[in-house]
Amino acid sequence: MNRAVEAVRGRNEQTPELIELYRRMLLIREAEKSCGALFAEGAIPGFIHLSDGQEAVSVGVMASLRTDDTIASTHRGHGHALAKGLSLDGFFRELMGKADGACKGRGGSMHVADLSVGMLGANGIVGGGIAIAVGSGLAQKLRGGDGVAVSFFGDGALAEGVIHECLNIAALKGIPMIFACENNGWSEFSPTSTQIIFTLEKLAVAYGIEYHGIDGTKVEGVAALAAEAIATVRRESRPIVLEFFTTRVRGHYEGDAQRYRTDAADAIDPLAVTRALLEERGASGSELDDLAETIRAEVLAAVEAARLSEEPTLQSAAEEVYAAEIAR
Repeated sequence: MNRAVEAVRGRNEQTPELIELYRRMLLIREAEKSCGALFAEGAIPGFIHLSDGQEAVSVGVMASLRTDDTIASTHRGHGHALAKGLSLDGFFRELMGKADGACKGRGGSMHVADLSVGMLGANGIVGGGIAIAVGSGLAQKLRGGDGVAVSFFGDGALAEGVIHECLNIAALKGIPMIFACENNGWSEFSPTSTQIIFTLEKLAVAYGIEYHGIDGTKVEGVAALAAEAIATVRRESRPIVLEFFTTRVRGHYEGDAQRYRTDAADAIDPLAVTRALLEERGASGSELDDLAETIRAEVLAAVEAARLSEEPTLQSAAEEVYAAEIAR
């Protein structure tokens, strides 16, 4: 635990959990800021989709997961990856296409993964990770333990057929998993209300699955709801649907002009909400500023280390494409 966190905790023994949740949210926000800057300068190839405004969901849900629990993410998955435990070094090196990135530079922003921490990967296809999570949840059940799988998806994925298939089989087979919808109101460039006629709550009920919806900007509430749902899933081996209402602060992708929307300015910042709550409970502004500076320095160090990291060779592009026996 770094000194800045210890200093804040020392004055706020009543809310140590909230301070740690706030630290993790700060880490994601600072990492995303750096991602935006690196992309603008051409240091990150491809496209990136930032999750500003949705940090409370990633951090709150992951707070009750173990390393052996698994998650499948979305194209907007940086926060999920970091909250699940992917290291800053592995994260930035992967996004910058470095040889020692989490996936040796082959996954990049939309496919970053780290199986050692249960992060099955981000996914460039809308709804593409849902079936992967269902498969992982089934594997958890067949192994006989109490592991849980979590599928993160946006409300835009509700228009995909895969969500219906996966809700059905999860309910049918009693698969221990959480369907976690980050409802930010947008399906890429269109309001989700123009894409689907039903609500997720009605969809869950139709498949006989327990549903809970909550404000996704309040990390304590998210964490409490997720903790209760995850404990139930572990105990009873069945799926639960959770819907978190948030706002996508940035565009669909970095560089999106967002001429189609007017709601971004009205977004509620979960970090500002959490900071205000901490100050109400006794944390000083200077202590929280010091914590933010400590996080900023950690992120900057990881970025600079990634810049100096080795580029993959051309020959490495052919590695692991075929099994070793075939390659010989």
